[in-house]
Amino acid sequence: MSNNNSKTITVVSAHSADFIWRAGGAIALYHDLGYQVRVLCLSFGERGESARLWKNGKNLDEIKQVRRSEAEQAAEILGAKVRFFDAGDYPLQPTAELRDGIVQEFREHQPEIILTHSLEDPYNYDHKRTTDFVLECRILAQAEGYPSQHGILGAPPVFLFEPHQPEQCNFKVDVLLDITSVFERKRKAMECMNAQEHLWEYYTELARRRGMQAGRNSGSAINISGSTIKYAEAFQRVYPYVGGLLV
Repeated sequence: MSNNNSKTITVVSAHSADFIWRAGGAIALYHDLGYQVRVLCLSFGERGESARLWKNGKNLDEIKQVRRSEAEQAAEILGAKVRFFDAGDYPLQPTAELRDGIVQEFREHQPEIILTHSLEDPYNYDHKRTTDFVLECRILAQAEGYPSQHGILGAPPVFLFEPHQPEQCNFKVDVLLDITSVFERKRKAMECMNAQEHLWEYYTELARRRGMQAGRNSGSAINISGSTIKYAEAFQRVYPYVGGLLV
């Protein structure tokens, strides 16, 4: 494990399960590299992503508590610290208070990388709103004049995780991240989300398919540790890579 304890990556999740399905591997991987991983859940997904709990007769407060507990268990498995904002979902409507909360998070923890949703999602406007909101908060956190006791944010790259139906969201894969070494933990984290059991196999198969594509695009099915690439997660960059070499 690298000594990167001062470094942070931040994942902004519209609902309390999104970070698990779409970035659980990245979270576990960076935790194992020594990073502090902070997951910011804007809502619990209590209205739009908890159908089984509603059908079982749970009320709103009970559903929030179940979703919170499940997400906390999942975050612990993955090695992340999770913060809940309870901003409501379906619809998720960011307030000035929520905006300032995220800006202060960015300022205080100075993430090296930010992960969030896709730019488009005609099936879930909470996701698109979250992405627009995160990009705005990143800009505000960079502004010298924005009131804060913390220093300004630099220019952390933003990676968008894969939406449920990527073709309909104009999602373009820019990065295939090998998560083979941590996939079993991602699967265990997914299994914490009992209200969405139907997604366990879907995201397992997606990771397997992206793993096959990662092998083909790397020119080898063997990763840097000498193991076979079996599982991967897909991401799209918002801002260009800057460097002295083409990589």
